[in-house]
Amino acid sequence: MTYQSPLLAAPGSIAPGEGVVEQGVPWHWGDPFAEQRTASRGVAVVDRSHREVLKVTGPERLSWLHLVISQHVTELPDGAGTEALVLDSQGHVDTHMVLAHVGEAVYLDTDPGAHATSALPRGGPQTLREYLEAMRFWSKVEIGDVTGDLAILTLLGPDADRILSVLDIALAATPYAVTGFEGGFARRMPWPGRSSVDLAVPRAELADWWRRITDAGARPAGSWAFDALRVESLRPRLGVDTDERTIPHEVNWIGSAAHVAKGCYRGQETVSKVFNVGRPPRRMLLLHLDGSPEVYPETGDPVRLGERIVGRVGSVARHHELGPVALALIKRSTPIDAELLAGDDDRVVQAAIDPDSVPAEGAAPGRMAAARLRG
Repeated sequence: MTYQSPLLAAPGSIAPGEGVVEQGVPWHWGDPFAEQRTASRGVAVVDRSHREVLKVTGPERLSWLHLVISQHVTELPDGAGTEALVLDSQGHVDTHMVLAHVGEAVYLDTDPGAHATSALPRGGPQTLREYLEAMRFWSKVEIGDVTGDLAILTLLGPDADRILSVLDIALAATPYAVTGFEGGFARRMPWPGRSSVDLAVPRAELADWWRRITDAGARPAGSWAFDALRVESLRPRLGVDTDERTIPHEVNWIGSAAHVAKGCYRGQETVSKVFNVGRPPRRMLLLHLDGSPEVYPETGDPVRLGERIVGRVGSVARHHELGPVALALIKRSTPIDAELLAGDDDRVVQAAIDPDSVPAEGAAPGRMAAARLRG
């Protein structure tokens, strides 16, 4: 049976419909655009309890993890976190995870259903835990699935620290700072938006924590708001903004999740080679969509320049300020000012690349791309 958050039964909670990626948690609480505004200007809380959590313990936890994930973690201090990937042998992304090192344990939380390899010699996918167990050999580590023990709630907005103060949680201001509290931990994130804090709370107390947080003044928000701010922040969602060919360089995971200098992890040769001597064939860009037809492309739909397919649609969101937007993997050769079409069948709309999503000096403001679509 698929996971269903107890908060779906709370008054005002709207469950996700068919086709919504984030299943099992509230999609919104009645006004998704107001939720986004609050998450940008005040503080909101999002139920992300469908995420899966692993726990790695043992005296060799850091040195062993350093060998099997893409990030440099041998010296990750207690009270710090980071992001990391598992890649296949060709450097394609299999799994994305967020780490928290606290209390002599490293916690890895991932999107639900994360897999560490998609094509085993014997066939069939391998879960992240299965992959880690297979790579443990004689290392002094223990790997446990603590999804049943911990649930993730995320605070969004510049007033998040006020909520932490009410909860009596002291957290450093630096990105990926981690602090433990009874039964869980808090981790500061650099996205989505300008201020975000993940709270890993006891799953049995999820409803109680939600009530404490909302009583302290945080507005309930759903996955709709979280994803809209994630898209604005140019942060990919595995399996939505990535496909079987995606390498970390294409989706802004170099540095934040993949280290280019360290060796000894699967796919490292591709990461280093593309970083040092080449350029990825595609790049993830923000598209402004023409919302006048009131139709939207879907994940996996093509992006066309004339008759030629130049990209793939990933996350599609309706943003409270930007309007309808999408992340898309676009061929590097595509002109930034190109007039594109995104979608397929009866859901094709005009699209324009936001120049601010392209690392380029002197880029025009992103609102100009949206203005072009409005005439």
